[in-house]
Amino acid sequence: MEAIAPLVADLAHALPAELRYQRLLQTLRRLVPCDAVALLRLDGEVLQPVAVQGLSPDTLGRRFAVSEHPRLQQLLASPQAWRFPAGCDLPDPYDGLVEGDDVQLAVHDCMGSALRVGDATWGLLTLDALDAGRFTPEHVRRLDLYASLAAATVVAAERMQQLSRSAEAERQRADAYAEAYRQSHAAQRDIVGQSPAMQHMLAEIDLVAPSELTVLVTGETGVGKELTVQRLHARSGRADKPLVIVNCAALPEHLVESELFGHVRGAFSGAVGDRQGKFAMAHGGTLFLDEVGELPLVVQAKLLRALQNGQLQRVGSDREHHVDVRLVAATNRDLAAEVKAGRFRADLYHRLSAYPLHVPPLRERERDVLLLAGRFTEDNRRRMGMRGLRLSPLAHAALLAHRWPGNVRELEFVMARAALKASHRQQRQALAPLGNAPASGIVTLTEADLDLPTPSSHPANPAGHPDEPVPPSVGPSPAPPTDLRRAVDDFQRQLITRALDAQAGNVAATARALGLDRANLVRLANRLDLPLPKRAM
Repeated sequence: MEAIAPLVADLAHALPAELRYQRLLQTLRRLVPCDAVALLRLDGEVLQPVAVQGLSPDTLGRRFAVSEHPRLQQLLASPQAWRFPAGCDLPDPYDGLVEGDDVQLAVHDCMGSALRVGDATWGLLTLDALDAGRFTPEHVRRLDLYASLAAATVVAAERMQQLSRSAEAERQRADAYAEAYRQSHAAQRDIVGQSPAMQHMLAEIDLVAPSELTVLVTGETGVGKELTVQRLHARSGRADKPLVIVNCAALPEHLVESELFGHVRGAFSGAVGDRQGKFAMAHGGTLFLDEVGELPLVVQAKLLRALQNGQLQRVGSDREHHVDVRLVAATNRDLAAEVKAGRFRADLYHRLSAYPLHVPPLRERERDVLLLAGRFTEDNRRRMGMRGLRLSPLAHAALLAHRWPGNVRELEFVMARAALKASHRQQRQALAPLGNAPASGIVTLTEADLDLPTPSSHPANPAGHPDEPVPPSVGPSPAPPTDLRRAVDDFQRQLITRALDAQAGNVAATARALGLDRANLVRLANRLDLPLPKRAM
């Protein structure tokens, strides 16, 4: 009762969902001591981790397809809490993800319980222990009783989130859009991100999506502008209508007008029949003009006219026809600078940017890189048919230290290459005379597999960002230490020192840049014998 009393009291208070979930897991670990615990929400046929303790940070970025994990299937099907026998040969989805000295997890204890709200299954609570026989029948009974309180907690978290919306009508509308998005875009990848920059962008999408405003999505190459537009369309009132995508940079200049507005038979050489353009195809829905900065000036004038009154004229035709289209454009160019240079019409720029939406670069998204890395790692594990694929602590540190000039697209390719290298290494080890491949079949991606440049090897001004300052290097890297703990400590010292230089010695700003609490940064620096500036303490 002492353990659960604070959790019951929390039900009456408005707490952030993340904090409420973490308290839920902390209380459960007091009742049932374990090495790792996770809360997963069921979304269709996929389980999505929403809070974890004792698991690798990249676990939050993973998505577990129920059909591929028999243990998760068993837990969802069981009417009560379920403990797997220690000798159970079913693969565990967390193999290699539990933090501890034994990263291979050849034998451990596992149990869990489904969380049900009314007649629906909300998700799962799972518990893992590194040693067999840790859980007893009494622990299973406690988990069974605790599941009801956990279900009440997740219901309270969702209810508080709903009440925070400005009006009940808008809440219902947003829920309807979200449901339409899940049904019509189940096969599409969602946006992963918990950083303040991404949460701000997602809130902006939810704000502008129900309106009819033209949106201009800006951002560097590879940040995910197309994914942003897909979410914008899915949460709009046009979600059940088509989203038509046009890559303006890939269109031949002499065919741009025909592609957008269509043509009639005989309009030009090769026009053997009438053809409707992209505007007509998107009637009632959304037209997405990607790389809109590449449009020729003559086409820009006709596009402006279509935006002003919705009237289109096919190439070779004198007749006008009306379309109902919501326009969204995207570019990695500075269109304001293009206007000054005379390469883009000022009136079209202002028309397109009725609501500007900026997608932040990956280097400004703090620890989102680990969530994305976890997502891509799970995708590669499934694609390559591997039992387990995990990231080493040094790999996590290397991912956080890299500046990602190619953004999310670069990260996706880095993780694919690393998974391929690690898989090939495992195959070589299995074929070696001594056969020293991991017996558990779990492969660890190392810092070497990522093959990222060291921070000191970055150019002073990365391509495409000439005005962006780069933290100075702390000097040549020392020779590789022989033990892992010393290697991690050395890397942390270098990372903190560079961050301090970049933040002009401001400890609080440095902690935010590193994704740490200020007090935790001070304690870490003391352990590493790294002096912090007194004036900013």
